[in-house]
Amino acid sequence: MTPPSVVELFFRFCLLSLMAVGGASATLPELHRQIVETHGWISSAEFASLYAITQAAPGPNVLIVSLIGWKLAGLGGALVCTIGMCGPSSLLAFGVGKLWDRFSHSDWRKAIERGLTPITIGLVLGSGCLLVRTTGDSWQVYAFAACGAALSYYSDKNPLWWLAAAALLGGLGAV
Repeated sequence: MTPPSVVELFFRFCLLSLMAVGGASATLPELHRQIVETHGWISSAEFASLYAITQAAPGPNVLIVSLIGWKLAGLGGALVCTIGMCGPSSLLAFGVGKLWDRFSHSDWRKAIERGLTPITIGLVLGSGCLLVRTTGDSWQVYAFAACGAALSYYSDKNPLWWLAAAALLGGLGAV
């Protein structure tokens, strides 16, 4: 395994940024494929641990890229990964936002919104499935993930409660 250069990390995350329909979490399967499966820069367990840390920490979901950058190339890696992930999508969103307001009553705008909704949901669900697969391949893991998703959807409690309960059950050896 050859560690990546900060330039390589920057451009890789710039490309991922443009796929981030639904936020940085939507890119987790592709991020995992590139970082873990294709290049082997970190293991699946390390990837899952970094993701768990970012979900427990306050702040946006994009923190995962900062931790991956830190793990691969130190402070410089954290900075270029974060800038690479936030920069292109922010510039694109700014430009599209200006056009979006101009065509607020357009049938095309409504069609695009309706079309992007299932894509976003699918990308986020794909991220969740990837994280379940990296933690183990037993029916208990899938059952806990399904319960956590249902509780998060149907409850007004913070999803961190379900994450804490799952961590406790994992620590007790129930999973």
